[in-house]
Amino acid sequence: MTADFIPTAALAVDTLRFPAHPIAGLAGTSFKHEHFPAITADGSHRGFFEVHAENYMGAGGPPHRILEQIRRDNPVSLHGVCMSIGGPQPLDKAHLERFRSLVERYEPVLVSEHLAWSTHQATFLNDLLPLPYTRESLAKVCDHIDEVQATIGRPILLENPSTYVMFRESTMGETDFIRSIAKRTGCGLLLDVNNVFVSAINHGFSALDYLCDFPLAAVGEIHLAGHAEQSDDEGDLLLIDSHDGPVADAVWKLYDIVLARCGPIPTLIEWDSNIPDWPILRAEAMAAQAILDRRTSITLQDQSHAAA
Repeated sequence: MTADFIPTAALAVDTLRFPAHPIAGLAGTSFKHEHFPAITADGSHRGFFEVHAENYMGAGGPPHRILEQIRRDNPVSLHGVCMSIGGPQPLDKAHLERFRSLVERYEPVLVSEHLAWSTHQATFLNDLLPLPYTRESLAKVCDHIDEVQATIGRPILLENPSTYVMFRESTMGETDFIRSIAKRTGCGLLLDVNNVFVSAINHGFSALDYLCDFPLAAVGEIHLAGHAEQSDDEGDLLLIDSHDGPVADAVWKLYDIVLARCGPIPTLIEWDSNIPDWPILRAEAMAAQAILDRRTSITLQDQSHAAA
């Protein structure tokens, strides 16, 4: 690990602009501006909100004024979608500096990015594209993560991808690749359970086997989302990580299995298109919160029995 980190807990209290809201054991949702009046009307909110960094890279205006209010009252996680950590070319320095500025400005409790690439030369692609799992790409990803972490002064969480193609040149499995990244860079992991399910169906492997081999000890956040069903060119089922509907029953079951193995972890409901009214999105988060609370209770009971 080459980056030097400044743990959030080590910062002097008088340097913090916002309250340090706890996030342990909480479920949250993606923050959408159209929900702001309903969220405000709800009053006290148990949970947290996640925002996409790229939506707040302007200097000011109404989006920042609203986010400042949300951040004062709630934990916020910052989720990047365009860093292109998995790409072969150097990171965009201007984009990285804007990302650093957002981390400093809003003091998010969690910061995350994707194991994917989305740029080619000067072109930004509106997608999160896969990469081959080779020693060469592993070295490049680790270099990029080291650069991000050194720039923002703290570890990030790296999200596992949803994939639709596999590369013949890959010499490592995805879980081994991710485990090696975490070990080399000291980054944490964001486990997207829906991504695991989508990839498992698309490529014909067991989601349970994948999760058994995933380095759960490094997971600092979980994502849940809906997916869409399509057919590929040969008429076979193809799942798309669409974030446009409720979490599927199979994904809820996998989520409960994960929590049984690693305990309650902050969990986010992603819903980014066909966005429903706030009560519907809030109900999805409450469903996740109920599972988290149950797992928290079981963990406390187990600890009590162990101490007896």
